[in-house]
Amino acid sequence: MTRQDTEDRLIVAVPSKGRLQEDALAFFKQAGCAIKQAGSSRGYVGRMPGVADVEVAFLSASEIAGSLGAGRAHLGITGEDLIREKLPEPENVVHMIKPLGFGHADVVVAVPQSWIDVRTMADFDDVAIAYHARRGERVRIATKYLRLTRNFFAEHGLADYRIVESAGATEGAPAGGTAEAIVDITSTGATLRANNLKILDDGVMLRSEANLVASRTAEWGPKARAAAAQILEMIEAVSRARGVVEMRFLHDVSDKALLDDLAQRFGARVPFPYDEDGARVALILHVPEPRVHDVVSHLYANGKDAVTVTEPRYIFQRGNPLMTELEDRLAG
Repeated sequence: MTRQDTEDRLIVAVPSKGRLQEDALAFFKQAGCAIKQAGSSRGYVGRMPGVADVEVAFLSASEIAGSLGAGRAHLGITGEDLIREKLPEPENVVHMIKPLGFGHADVVVAVPQSWIDVRTMADFDDVAIAYHARRGERVRIATKYLRLTRNFFAEHGLADYRIVESAGATEGAPAGGTAEAIVDITSTGATLRANNLKILDDGVMLRSEANLVASRTAEWGPKARAAAAQILEMIEAVSRARGVVEMRFLHDVSDKALLDDLAQRFGARVPFPYDEDGARVALILHVPEPRVHDVVSHLYANGKDAVTVTEPRYIFQRGNPLMTELEDRLAG
């Protein structure tokens, strides 16, 4: 796929396998932009039937980062760790549109649990200096995250180390004798503990999660922009609806004090204007979900007899803030 191929349509890159793929497909489906793979579930191209001029490319998470940086894809879902590892200056070539709430993992510095007195990066520096002085060799760090490791160690003033690029299971390197410590990604820390490793107290380099990312180097033609605007508006509508319930109850329109009270005490708001000349209306109220019972109790106390509660799927509002921000970044 060349950059010219992206000019007349929007290329959306999603993970090609695993839990990250499942979560990415579910994310787009929830936003009303379901993806259909071509041929079979093992196909590497797809489309969004509900959005015109979109081609979906199924790539590895690391390939997605590279494709966004090189302008071969317009939008993609991948981990922030891969964006910051694969792209030297990510702010110049991509725009992080939105964290997605899945694919959580931390990039960490881990050392053997037998290093009892080593708890911080400063302690690690002391060990590295002593190791170099005693053996004439630098302490070895096994990792796949070369750029992140160098940057993080430089921030902490560590110089007496050398990186051993890991091709397999990084957590096994200390036990296998190929490294003294590691930098790796972990979700729960269970794998590290199983390999008798511990995370340094200040050794969390990055708290990563999956992000929706846009390329600033791709050719953004009119069709690509129009498709992106539709997708981002749907995503924003779902985000507004998340954590909100819709309540309906009969309300005397002359009682404005109750609505002000609900807004101040519970963060509830009336999304639509209503006829203030009428006597009673079936009022719609948007309420933060954790405050549902509080609001219902408050309505009972103010003479309301019946309240219905539903969950909106989307909440649309005029304007498209995600696309506006993206347009600003593309122009800048």
